[in-house]
Amino acid sequence: MPRHLLSMADLDAEGIRTILDTATQMHDVQKREVKKIPTLRGRTIINLFFEDSTRTRSSFEIAGKWMSADTINITGKGSSASKGESLRDTVRTIDAMGVDAIVMRHGASGAAHQVASWVQAHVINAGDGTHEHPTQALLDAYTMERRLGSLEGRHVAIVGDLTHSRVVRSNLISLRRLGADVTVVAPPTLMPSGIGTWAQREGFALSHDLDEVLQAQGPGRPVDALMMLRVQKERMSGGYFPTAREYTVGYGLTRDRLMRLTDANPHLVICHPGPMNRGLEISADAADAAQSLVLDQVSAGVAVRMSVLYHLLAGADDPIGAVATNEGSAA
Repeated sequence: MPRHLLSMADLDAEGIRTILDTATQMHDVQKREVKKIPTLRGRTIINLFFEDSTRTRSSFEIAGKWMSADTINITGKGSSASKGESLRDTVRTIDAMGVDAIVMRHGASGAAHQVASWVQAHVINAGDGTHEHPTQALLDAYTMERRLGSLEGRHVAIVGDLTHSRVVRSNLISLRRLGADVTVVAPPTLMPSGIGTWAQREGFALSHDLDEVLQAQGPGRPVDALMMLRVQKERMSGGYFPTAREYTVGYGLTRDRLMRLTDANPHLVICHPGPMNRGLEISADAADAAQSLVLDQVSAGVAVRMSVLYHLLAGADDPIGAVATNEGSAA
């Protein structure tokens, strides 16, 4: 395993598989009456978030606490960065306190990579600008595998605001390394610059026509998993699409599309990294449908982040078998 988790590119297929397999054992902790194992007792984890977050920050905090680590949350507004302190001084100050890991979300792409060069602690990228979000990609793969089985040869369509999404970048790496066929769908204005070259190199498909991709006899073959991305209006400063209604008509998972999809493929699953803009990129019917894995993704997030923390912090002298056998061990 690498020293840090900054990008999905840090993990090969075997590394991804190792984290997902361990997450399966970690997921069992959620079913216990006492949700506590001693795996990371004595370790200190700082969750340093310069952007708002509900799912990622909470799941990292729960993951650390369930493994008996001391977890501390620091927000940008609650740090000296709000007084003008540089990011370098902030993280070096935290590192000087002897912490073991820094889980960081920052609005600047590449911030996690830079921080990793400044500190001795392990660094986990919890989202950096529009660059990457590796643990989200891991939990997405984990969630889809639990419902679909192996992703080898499965067809996954990722739809929406690709330009501003850090999730899609990490997912394209992880899904392709797990053997999935991937099609990304977006209006031309929300296709990232240079994605055509990337698609040729990594072997995924591009489309501007959602309905064509979703047809049972569409490009390649039927879609097994549909991932809807949030329209990130807070990052948009221009007219990326005429109106919200026109975006929904062209690229939203509406009730009508959902009905056509489930008729053609009753085993289809729906994912969304959250938070959702209900009525824009996904209808309430689709978000709450039996095919929706949205809440499964949230549950998986804790297990996957426990697995990541375990592999970065536990060390070779703490075998994973101890997790499986420590039924309800308290810290």
